[in-house]
Amino acid sequence: MEPVLVGLDVGTTTSKAVVFTADGRALGEGKAVTPWIKTPHGAQMDANELLLSAREALRRALAEVPGHRVLAVGVTSMGESGVLLNAHGEPVAPIIAWHDTRDGDEVRDLATSLGEDYFAGRTGLPLRGQWSLTKHRWLVAHHRETRGAVRRLNIAEWVVRGLGGEESAEQSLASRTGWFELTTRRWWSEALEWSGADTSLMPDVVTAGTPLGRVSDEVGLSGLTGAVLTVAGHDHQAATVGAEASGPGDELDSCGTAEALVRTVPAGLVDTAAVAALAKGGVTTGWHVLADHWCLLGGTQGGLALQRVLGLLGRTSEDLAALDRDALAEARHGITITGVDSEDLRISGMTDGVGPADLWRAALEAVTEQAEQVHSAMSTVVGNHRALVVTGGWSRSEALLAVKRRVLGPLRNPAVSEAGARGAALLAGMAAGLYAGPAQFPAID
Repeated sequence: MEPVLVGLDVGTTTSKAVVFTADGRALGEGKAVTPWIKTPHGAQMDANELLLSAREALRRALAEVPGHRVLAVGVTSMGESGVLLNAHGEPVAPIIAWHDTRDGDEVRDLATSLGEDYFAGRTGLPLRGQWSLTKHRWLVAHHRETRGAVRRLNIAEWVVRGLGGEESAEQSLASRTGWFELTTRRWWSEALEWSGADTSLMPDVVTAGTPLGRVSDEVGLSGLTGAVLTVAGHDHQAATVGAEASGPGDELDSCGTAEALVRTVPAGLVDTAAVAALAKGGVTTGWHVLADHWCLLGGTQGGLALQRVLGLLGRTSEDLAALDRDALAEARHGITITGVDSEDLRISGMTDGVGPADLWRAALEAVTEQAEQVHSAMSTVVGNHRALVVTGGWSRSEALLAVKRRVLGPLRNPAVSEAGARGAALLAGMAAGLYAGPAQFPAID
């Protein structure tokens, strides 16, 4: 049998492993739940439990396609969250979710100590409670064990290490930490010092698709043993590769638990003033999974908001098709939903006669309005998009796609169920020498 590639996408909700042929066709997939534990401010999890979850997703994917030789494995993941290790390579603190709000005091202190404009100019990030450095400072203050940490890895980097690979800091994930300088592509000592970290914690910086060793037989997944490993970077950017949305003028709308709109531009295209303007509009500028490129990324918590509303209605994903059909046939009846990007989701206008379809339609309108604000902020700086490509779990909602078409214009919804995993697999193929570079990646049928 021909060798295959595996892409593993370690997301906020699940780890998704997909086996692909060399020409980019999916053969089988496996999923496992991301093992978050709820906290008063959000969520956290045990790093070893996450690794077990990722391995389980891989095991389930391999079970669907027995007998194939895996040439390479690429791992992409959510950003911002990370793992601190001691000298024995053991985690010393929980992984804090990117959306956890326990670091509010640290965010306020960062604004006072460094300032929003200065921080944005150095990192390309708006100053808010999402990036790694404020959560790291919280951990140093509240978990004594973290003071003995000798290494810090992002999620995908931790999983690659757990599969037998070398430690690394992939550039697109590094750009989501608040410790990484945009223009120099180096660690920013001032931000590290503020958070109680230093450069010795950080591995060497690499680009996605760099070979980082091979899967160890100690992992216990015989079908993967010996496969080349690579970190495939931040999940939304890997999805631009997997969905063929990383070309000039392309815009990816990745509708997962977190919704992200992503533009790929040559490194250095956006000047300092534009970076600051984008940051004020909530758009990040950072290094891409593709070499010599930057990524403009504006995120919302639209997926989380939709999940909350779905739960409020007592519905599940199995009910989505019927709910969508009814929502498209209904007006909103004056319902307003606010707080899409906060824990305080508010619904007003619930009068007599309002039903589930009305509320669902209002939720779809609210999250799309939020996405349009991000879209406009990016377009103001880099021009109008050429093609809008929509992927992610919520792209299965026909009603959401209909609202997006009305607000954002024509869109393409490619026949790729897991764009992040596909992008990770293609970058793995590059690491193994199957493709000389992105120009050789296979097209979507």
